[in-house]
Amino acid sequence: MGSTTYSAATATTQYIESGGTSFAYRRLGPTGGVPLLLLHRFRATIDWWDPRFIESLAAGRDVILFDNVGIGYTEGSPLTTVNGFAEGAIALAEALGLHQVDLLGWSFGGVVIQRMALKRPDLVRKLVIAGSGSGTAPGMVAMPDRVATIMTKQDSDLEDLLYLFYPETPEARAKGLDHFGRVQAEMPADAPQVTQDAAMGQLQAITATLSAPWEDVARELATIDAPVLYAGGAHDVMINAYSSYAAVQELPNAKLVLYSDAGHAFLFQHLEEFVREVQMFLAN
Repeated sequence: MGSTTYSAATATTQYIESGGTSFAYRRLGPTGGVPLLLLHRFRATIDWWDPRFIESLAAGRDVILFDNVGIGYTEGSPLTTVNGFAEGAIALAEALGLHQVDLLGWSFGGVVIQRMALKRPDLVRKLVIAGSGSGTAPGMVAMPDRVATIMTKQDSDLEDLLYLFYPETPEARAKGLDHFGRVQAEMPADAPQVTQDAAMGQLQAITATLSAPWEDVARELATIDAPVLYAGGAHDVMINAYSSYAAVQELPNAKLVLYSDAGHAFLFQHLEEFVREVQMFLAN
């Protein structure tokens, strides 16, 4: 796991200006090499990363977490397009003076980093797309009604979150309770929440992505030359695993890893295994 420790409750949150926006970010791990920029899921701030996951990644990497425009600690009007979120992340990277980055995007973050690679291929070296997709591929299973209902709720309870992120098995539930317990234990007392306006902006961007013609999506994927690691859980109720399989068929340089007993939060359910997979992919 390495000696790097991370706690959202005690971590130093820094700010940097770009285009009139003061971006909140946290940076840890050894300097040098290509930094790893993390982009979070729908309705999450930098406080919601699993501390063990961050510690593991930062044990040997320069890792940067941040809140995009209008999310969490970063103020601003809510963004409503994937392009807008990609431009926000690019603005942060440029403000930090980063000439090249590796990207890890979970869920909605995975959609955003693909757009970053399309907009700035010179900036993006490698992409890790976790529990995400590129649109609605032909034959893809539709999102369950319960998922859509929970996504529009302003205050989801623990049972909602467990349903979204973990399969309904005793083993997976235990992993989910452990994960959310760690996150809540490290949550700052004054942690900002994602506002309903900001969440609905994210949902608008997600809806547009899912409604894009697959022919257009496939054409864009074929132009991403950077190496891509796609990973997911075989029982993901939020973004069906078939989405990852379909995307990898269109990408010219991609690898797919699926965890058979996991769902949307496979990266925490199989934390050590997935971190090793990421480390090998970024090192090669």
